[in-house]
Amino acid sequence: MLSEPRSGRLAAWGNALLAGFVSPDDAVLAIVGEDALHRVEGLPGEAGPVGLTLALGRLRALGVAGLRVALPAPGHPLGLSGPPDFNARALDAEEAVVCHGAALGLVPEVYEAGPAGDVHVEVVWHCLPVREAPPADVPSLGEAERELAEALREATEVLSRLDVAGSGPVAEAAVDAYRARAERGREVLAPGYPPRAVRVLELAQRVGLLISVAYENGHGGAVSASEMAARAEALRPVERTARRAQVAAYNAFVEERERGAR
Repeated sequence: MLSEPRSGRLAAWGNALLAGFVSPDDAVLAIVGEDALHRVEGLPGEAGPVGLTLALGRLRALGVAGLRVALPAPGHPLGLSGPPDFNARALDAEEAVVCHGAALGLVPEVYEAGPAGDVHVEVVWHCLPVREAPPADVPSLGEAERELAEALREATEVLSRLDVAGSGPVAEAAVDAYRARAERGREVLAPGYPPRAVRVLELAQRVGLLISVAYENGHGGAVSASEMAARAEALRPVERTARRAQVAAYNAFVEERERGAR
């Protein structure tokens, strides 16, 4: 969770474009980010891969009114609604975008291309049919915010007791330094998202960074098998909670528009 998921960028800026908050050029620039190229293949009515601008326009013409994010993990189909083929591809990629208003979903496949020393990243989004059903296990923003605060407090207590790297001021400083670099000139969410969604996503990303620092900095003081198992047990539910909160934040745009339409 050190980096923002590509599905999050596509959903957030795609939603802003569909709602008229940003231009196609600005949306595509934000979605591509530091990658070299994004294409979409499998779109109804298109014989081959197309660029993002054309793809987003075609999705709008097909009735897509919003985009949701799925961040599944083994045993946790977060944000998915089926069918099994789509779920399996999304699980392999650990992310997907599910369209609202048309039974379609998008799963990214990432390639590295170019000669040694000049490698760049290209992404192909595979457009596939999905089942029109409520997404799995996605909390409301309020639930996500409460869950994050509680999970972070509990995990910090356990990690501190085990003297695990990632639970103290050194880890906090590393997280702050990383965020300063990663967020320079970057908006947390696209225009049109409610402030609470921004707040929840920022907290979820911070929790995710702390988890990553704890994993990457070795075992800390947790040297026995039982302590290492306790650390894993402490991190697993927090990681799950952070992913749930990320999905709730990215999906808030569609959820708010649905409530407003009722």
